[in-house]
Amino acid sequence: ACTGIENIDEAITLLEQNNWDLVAAINGVIPQENGILQSEYGVETLHGPAYGPTSHSAAASSTPSSSSAFRHVVPSRQIVERQPRMLDFRVEYRDRNVDVVLEDSSTVGDIKHILENELQIPASKMLLKGWKTGDVDDSTVLKSLHLPKNNSLYVLTPDLPPPSSSHSGALQESLNQNFMLIVTHREVQREYNLNFSGSSTIQEVKRNVYDLTSIPVRHQLWEGWPSSATDDSVTLAASGLTFPCHRLTVGRRSSPVQTREQSEEQCTDVHMVSDSDGDDFEDATEFGVDDGEMFGVASSALRKSPMMPENAENEGDALLQFTAEFSSRYGDCHPVYFIGSLEAAFQEAFYGKARDRKLLAIYLHHDESVLTNVFCSQMLCAESIVSYLSQNFITWAWDMTKEANRARFLTMCTRHFGSVVAQTIRTQKTDQFPLFLIIMGKRSSNEVLNVIQGNTTVDELMMRLMAAMEIFSAQQQEDIKDEDEREARENVKREQDEAYRISLEADRAKREAQEREMAEQFRLEQIRKEQEEEREAIRLSLEQSLPPEPKEESTESVSKLRIRTPSGEFFERRFLASSKLQVVFDFVASKGYPWEEYKLLGTFPRRDVTQLDPNKSLLEVKLYPQETLFLEAKE
Repeated sequence: ACTGIENIDEAITLLEQNNWDLVAAINGVIPQENGILQSEYGVETLHGPAYGPTSHSAAASSTPSSSSAFRHVVPSRQIVERQPRMLDFRVEYRDRNVDVVLEDSSTVGDIKHILENELQIPASKMLLKGWKTGDVDDSTVLKSLHLPKNNSLYVLTPDLPPPSSSHSGALQESLNQNFMLIVTHREVQREYNLNFSGSSTIQEVKRNVYDLTSIPVRHQLWEGWPSSATDDSVTLAASGLTFPCHRLTVGRRSSPVQTREQSEEQCTDVHMVSDSDGDDFEDATEFGVDDGEMFGVASSALRKSPMMPENAENEGDALLQFTAEFSSRYGDCHPVYFIGSLEAAFQEAFYGKARDRKLLAIYLHHDESVLTNVFCSQMLCAESIVSYLSQNFITWAWDMTKEANRARFLTMCTRHFGSVVAQTIRTQKTDQFPLFLIIMGKRSSNEVLNVIQGNTTVDELMMRLMAAMEIFSAQQQEDIKDEDEREARENVKREQDEAYRISLEADRAKREAQEREMAEQFRLEQIRKEQEEEREAIRLSLEQSLPPEPKEESTESVSKLRIRTPSGEFFERRFLASSKLQVVFDFVASKGYPWEEYKLLGTFPRRDVTQLDPNKSLLEVKLYPQETLFLEAKE
């Protein structure tokens, strides 16, 4: 509380160096002007019962300079200031994330000034959003907002035009670059090759180096950072580092460790009393120390932020604050709390496929219970419990500290589990909290398998979780079997429906093919009939246009033609020798052999008569007095 040292090994080392003298160890770390043993502040001598069980003889032999006696320092006024609380902010602006680390004594305007340097945006144009409380202006002190250690904010700039794509692309490319930092540990002469993205901050680099070298950030002495890297919240891309590789050197900053003589000299100003009456130490308020102060730590710093806002309209927002506050108190190793309403948690846990269902664990927190801190830090945050819950449970949480939140949960409990469970929770005393409810979803209702109170151990908690899991697994196997059988029946039905549909499609396609074939046959038949009718009409027309056949006893010259068809039949006719060859062609066509499809051939000599001039007479083409011709289909 006095020095801000969080590393237990470092604290023990300092105590051993000062022979386990707490006051001397503190003075060895804190600069002298802020030390708690300065004589200029004045120290009162305590007269009263001894602090601790010492005998009368021990008290008689005790002296003010004895290092084995109990000492209690009571300054006349507060002489050790509270160490400032550091807050981490991740601020999102368009496609950038800026990490800002500030003391809680800073204001909102200080955050904007840092963002102004990082984002190159005037602070007057920024709207800083994401606060969990109401109205916040630039003069608001961060301490008054009761923020958790880690916070997420975002910046809006409605008065500024959006950046060009080329500028934002170049900035994004710079932030996505990877820097190779070659860090030399000066004391041990060892090099570390570390890769960091351009969006990482200098503070993140120093924290990683602390993990490697065990040198706390405040004791790290660096060489090699660019002159522009004056703020640990600056990203590597904006710090001016050499890309892609940059060399740095780190060592341990020498601390003003006091000698034993200096410690004993300062201890002479400390007055101690060691009585042997065995009574308790008198109330510190009689010596000017308030109940809420211890070594200068104000009582407001000891008060915790509420886990959940009272009368929260949205359960999801309330759970977000619960998760953030839980992490700030007990660390990041804790169950993953479901963010959403209790109904949404039911849907997630119970109403999926049987293989994906889980048990629902409801954690009921109460800040006023003496068991809460132990249960959260030692049991709920144990790695084995966290791992088992994440694999097999959906974990939902609620804070029962505030009466309004308590009444709201009891209403939800009555609606979902019935009045008996709600009455059981209602009758639980404060010291029996926190509670852990194990819920299993059933077909008709939700069953509470177990109610675990806070006075348990890690092993017992794990055993009860595993016992609930065994009951759930048996029920789950039945549900999986029923679901598989139902899916099998549905698959068979779907396959039958699909086969029936395919059969109908095949029948319809076959019927449509038959209809198309019949329609095509009908069309071809119609065309054929029309062609036959047309040919018959032409044949009749040609037959009617033929001149009458001359008689044998005619006085004119008559040519007798005998024509053989492709089928072997013969037909004969007499023509006047003066008739044109076209008359013979018309006669042959009237018999069903149009000259466009058939050729008329002579025998001796063999010749194609259809190639002759149809306007010449039979006498001219030497088809007189008689001739035998035969018909042949053209190719």
